[in-house]
Amino acid sequence: MDNLSYLNNADPAIIESLYESYKKDPESVDFGWRKFFEGFEFSHASFKKPSEDDLSPSSEFRVINLIEDYRKRGHLFTETNPVRTRRKYAPTLDIENFGLSTNDLNTKFEAGNKLGIGKATLSEILDCLNQTYCQSIGVEYAYIRNTEIVSWLQAKIESTRNTPHFNNREKINILQNLTEAVGFEKFIHKKFPGQKRFSLEGAESLIPGLEAIIEKGSALGIEEFVIGMPHRGRLNVLANTLKKSFKNIFSEFEGITYDDETLLGDVKYHLGFTSYREMKNGGKVKLSLSPNPSHLEAVGPVVEGIVRSKIDLEHKSDFNKIIPVLIHGDASIAGQGVVYELVQMSGLEGYQTGGTIHLVVNNQIGFTTNYLDARTSTYCTDVAKTVQSPIFHVNGDDVEAVVLTIQFAMEFRKKFNKDIFIDLLCYRKYGHNEGDEPRFTQPILYKTIEKHPNPREIYLDKLVKEQVIDTSAANKLEKQFHEYLEKFLTESKVIEKATITSFLADTWEDIVKAKDKDFENSPRTAVSKKTLLNIARKISELPEDKKFFRKTVKMQNDRRNMAEKTGEFDWSMGELLALGTLMNEGIPVRFSGQDSQRGTFSQRHAVLTIEDSEEKFIPLNHLNNNQAKLDIFNSPLSEYAVLGFDYG
Repeated sequence: MDNLSYLNNADPAIIESLYESYKKDPESVDFGWRKFFEGFEFSHASFKKPSEDDLSPSSEFRVINLIEDYRKRGHLFTETNPVRTRRKYAPTLDIENFGLSTNDLNTKFEAGNKLGIGKATLSEILDCLNQTYCQSIGVEYAYIRNTEIVSWLQAKIESTRNTPHFNNREKINILQNLTEAVGFEKFIHKKFPGQKRFSLEGAESLIPGLEAIIEKGSALGIEEFVIGMPHRGRLNVLANTLKKSFKNIFSEFEGITYDDETLLGDVKYHLGFTSYREMKNGGKVKLSLSPNPSHLEAVGPVVEGIVRSKIDLEHKSDFNKIIPVLIHGDASIAGQGVVYELVQMSGLEGYQTGGTIHLVVNNQIGFTTNYLDARTSTYCTDVAKTVQSPIFHVNGDDVEAVVLTIQFAMEFRKKFNKDIFIDLLCYRKYGHNEGDEPRFTQPILYKTIEKHPNPREIYLDKLVKEQVIDTSAANKLEKQFHEYLEKFLTESKVIEKATITSFLADTWEDIVKAKDKDFENSPRTAVSKKTLLNIARKISELPEDKKFFRKTVKMQNDRRNMAEKTGEFDWSMGELLALGTLMNEGIPVRFSGQDSQRGTFSQRHAVLTIEDSEEKFIPLNHLNNNQAKLDIFNSPLSEYAVLGFDYG
């Protein structure tokens, strides 16, 4: 029936009318409908005996339309918001809107096969749809034009009903992650009152979510993760995900100076870090968190550039060895244009990184601005639809739903190497920072938040009811972690100066920093005239078996004359020679920017197009058999993201 998706928008009454006409005179209906009804009657005659209980085609189509609408619009009617009553949308998914009634609830429909539950009553179909599409996880994917992706997502979502089924050991691990996330914030709040930390409180499920990314990624063969995020929650991620020493983090709160005098006092929630983690499956992964000042989304393209360089230089062009993870805020992902620039680059040859996991910590408020004033789009993640990426909306209070969704996302990324977005609907316990008063602008919301239990309390209550753990054992976990933090707080007090370690220290360990004396003499960069002329001749040659535009041929002849006759080089020839000599010495070159291949206003011509085709020829890549390679890419018309990418 999925092959007949064009029928899903048809009015059932019209279909029934056409069928009645067909039964009277088959020639009276269109050829396509005639064949459809022939197949319908054949299936009934072949697989079941007609009876009085047989349903009319229109009844089945009404249920099919109901199913399709849940797939398309179910995300509008979910229970994903932990602290707000969501907006109302019309029409609803009430069965009356599909020509059905309560009288049909106990009627069995073949349409149940579309959900993988076989012939089922309407009541059973509704239970399946509501559990799959309208609980703690909402999914947007019906707009995707790639049918393979839609089918894969549909099968994954509906086979599991978007419902977690973790064993007791996995549940205890998730509780431990939450205990550490919540406990860290409480400890800092108590020990360093009044200090800014841009806490994660209200969104602590991010920590078990990141743990799921690392564990699932490692199981899928990922060896390295590069994370970019704003300042909110950074200290928690540094401590509990990258395992930066609590002692060093606490020392930064003590107000001690840094050994680098140029650093500012609030550097602690802007810092990057690199660490290695031993995984339960026996593997080892590398984690890097890129530094980021208070520019929120500016770090995104930098992270992507770091990942691309590692893909090209360290992972032999294998997208499935390293993965970028970008953590966004709801207001910034919707409001900052660099995000749009970045996602538009995600599938381009020179900038793709094999798919990014986008995690949105959706506090439903930007600084002091209500989400209704922060965007026009329904969701903060609607930018994802421009590149046909699926979007999951998840209740941040339902930590198992968060982990399940992330496991789906990692499998999706592995299979399709595309970006995927996860919108974690959470809240921000305090104001913009711990000294801000949010009740100035959101008094109603913060009355709700004040009484709202944290994600650990919610999850612990669930596990106690399931008899996975008792309260005393859970309290013991909490106490042990608190004592652990106390130990490191004591040790932190003896540190006199904080040391800042580069987040890519191991990558850059062989790079020597320049000193003043290094500039007293200029290094010799010249090449011999013979080498230069030889490269000039090579880049002026055209393969004889390919036909080029006559002006291209003239240009190449002019370049050859520069080398062999006049000895005078124009700017573009000089530039190509500079690139050629580098590559001749084994130094690879990446060249990126708008119109870089031809050069704006037709001057570079580093890449030549074969006449009457799309085939390209790059003379600089045909110098000799031992040369390095030129990668030259035309970038999108980006003001910002391409710069960040190539900087990364």
